[in-house]
Amino acid sequence: MTKLSVNVNKIAVIRNSRGGCLPDVVSAATRIEGFGADGITVHPRPDGRHIRPDDVRALKRALRTELNIEGNPTPEFVDLVLEVVPAQVTLVPDAPDAITSNAGWNTVANRDFLTDVTARFHACGIRVSHFVDPVPEMVAGAKACGADRVELYTEAYAREYPAGPEAAIAAYVAAAEEARRQGLGLNAGHDLSLENLHYFVERIPWTDEVSIGHALISDALYYGLENTVQLYRRKLKSVK
Repeated sequence: MTKLSVNVNKIAVIRNSRGGCLPDVVSAATRIEGFGADGITVHPRPDGRHIRPDDVRALKRALRTELNIEGNPTPEFVDLVLEVVPAQVTLVPDAPDAITSNAGWNTVANRDFLTDVTARFHACGIRVSHFVDPVPEMVAGAKACGADRVELYTEAYAREYPAGPEAAIAAYVAAAEEARRQGLGLNAGHDLSLENLHYFVERIPWTDEVSIGHALISDALYYGLENTVQLYRRKLKSVK
């Protein structure tokens, strides 16, 4: 079954809006694990607007499942990842002032840089995923850089899904098939939700992992955190 990694950035946003330690990010993450999630994702940014370096360190100590750290591999980010040594690092080319990730890597133009960074993480035994748009050339480029997986940036899929699921998924199927040809693992993330998740993994059942934060934490306001994690897991379990 496709694994569910829950991004807990939004929990940190709520905490930071008031100061103090409520809600507690580590407590929430360990509860999410207990409710059935297969991993926890965090995306520390230079401005500390949500997850902070100390959160990452505390999560690594507390978690039993996989920790996935995603972000732009600036020197500070690289140092943090090499210190913490998560199960997976996802390299994302986001600008410091971006509200959220809004594009994948050009793995061809950035081949030398990505190859060097990927090798540094591999030396510590960290699985490396490259965040890419659903373009077969960029998927193949990630393989050439030494990546273990690619994470398909699914914002366009989520945006176009209501108007027509088949058209929305087409580019992602092509990119996923290229990943399989290249021997790459396959992750997906950004704006996946209870509405569109099942169809995505039904059409691309070899997806290893989905990373979901904003929609899942928003749904938890209505359904409760435990119930929401189970709702998302059922969307993944129902794929035949």
